[in-house]
Amino acid sequence: MTNNEIVHGFDNEKDDSLKIDLKRMDGVENGLILTLSGYIDTYNSTSFQKRVSHAIESGFTKLIFDCGGLNYVSSTGIGSFTMFLKTLRAINGNLVLLTVPPKIYDVFQLLGFSQFFNIREDLEDAVNYFKGEEQPGNGVIFPKIFDCPICGKKLKAVKAGRFRCSECKTILAVDDTGQIFLG
Repeated sequence: MTNNEIVHGFDNEKDDSLKIDLKRMDGVENGLILTLSGYIDTYNSTSFQKRVSHAIESGFTKLIFDCGGLNYVSSTGIGSFTMFLKTLRAINGNLVLLTVPPKIYDVFQLLGFSQFFNIREDLEDAVNYFKGEEQPGNGVIFPKIFDCPICGKKLKAVKAGRFRCSECKTILAVDDTGQIFLG
């Protein structure tokens, strides 16, 4: 299925510096996964905003931005994500940022925006967030053993809270459901 079949006219404002592939989110009404590759800066952020706003206006209110293919996001690009978050929350929607590369996450953190965004490292986890099934399993959450999303070191959380990775010193948070967040 092409982008234009999912959101009519989505590719009318294409920009070669930022590729966006759309996919409907399985099992989530009004859910859309946007896989981003390239970069977002001052020059292409207007096109990025128009395309994503068009998807929101088409009825998609639960968005996952897969950022794994991005190699740069300027402060203007982060402003775009902030605008989407504000727009979506006003209509009872939300967004998740997925697989944010460390150097881009550092920009979010430097500007103080990492605490406002739901950042996940696993697509299934991100989809389950929208399905309301954040912690599948037998109900035993802690102790939770997981890999640091930045450096891959095995870590153990015995309870919910914030802590630093012992290897790369990244601040991590574990919520009551056992979900791991950056920042």
